[in-house]
Amino acid sequence: MLLQRTLKSLTRAVGVGLHSGQKVELVLRPAAPDTGLVFHRIDLPTPVDIPVTPQSVCDTRMATTISPGGDPGAPKVQTIEHLLSAVAGLGIDNLHIDITADEVPILDGSSASFVFLLQSAGIALQQAPKRFIRVRKPVEIREGEGRTLKWARLAPYHGYRLGFEIEFGHPAVDATGQRVVFDFASGRYKQDIARARTFGFTKDVEMMRSRGLSLGGSMDNAIVVDDYRVLNAEGLRYDDEFVKHKILDAIGDLHVCGRPLLADYTAYKSGHALNNRLLRALLADESAWEIVTFQDERLAPRGLADLAPAW
Repeated sequence: MLLQRTLKSLTRAVGVGLHSGQKVELVLRPAAPDTGLVFHRIDLPTPVDIPVTPQSVCDTRMATTISPGGDPGAPKVQTIEHLLSAVAGLGIDNLHIDITADEVPILDGSSASFVFLLQSAGIALQQAPKRFIRVRKPVEIREGEGRTLKWARLAPYHGYRLGFEIEFGHPAVDATGQRVVFDFASGRYKQDIARARTFGFTKDVEMMRSRGLSLGGSMDNAIVVDDYRVLNAEGLRYDDEFVKHKILDAIGDLHVCGRPLLADYTAYKSGHALNNRLLRALLADESAWEIVTFQDERLAPRGLADLAPAW
């Protein structure tokens, strides 16, 4: 049987929030089978639990943000997508996440640090079947037209594959790869996707900071691009790092469904909001998906039964 996974022990990290600039401590703890992923705001006078579900998403403007029941006035946790991407990349099903502020620390701007944290704690198999959401028919969300067109789509696939295309019309971005397809069957999430950092343009920084955003951003945790070039002295980690980060984000955005997907995801210029609309459209149509388990793990899609090795 293909089994659920959690951590063997707890692990912690301290950093700053990308948008808030606040110092925050994160503790990742094992959780019982069928718990799912649960954030705990332990900094509040009365701690607040926020299970990760599609209904808990309350904001997608600059990141994926959750609150109890999706209530925008309730305590929240923002910028969860990089951590959720690492959780999905390692196939972890059950996890308690204690946090001391309203934003997950940005660390190095990718999910690689979260992968390291999770693997350093060790990954344990649990005596409960791993449940997948299998897409049964195509679901698509489109927005705009012409130059403003963007779209995202989920279709049936025996495995989990993501294809993404970007178009920023910027010389530094245009000089890199614009389209990437990543298949989890490769077993190379850690090597091929996890190290891709978030990115921002200097022309947007002043506007964002005037709105109280990107207060913790720097060249230590983001790719910074001016009108012509990448400003980070070390350059890019991948020749196609920009589009790979969009895939990293999409993996995290879609993982708010609480279970791993069996699907083919394709997108053009999508982002947090469109990814969330796509997931909600899928789950709203009960004929478009089903929950499946694999009593014989040999029947599972390639790559999904492999337990990630320790660092």
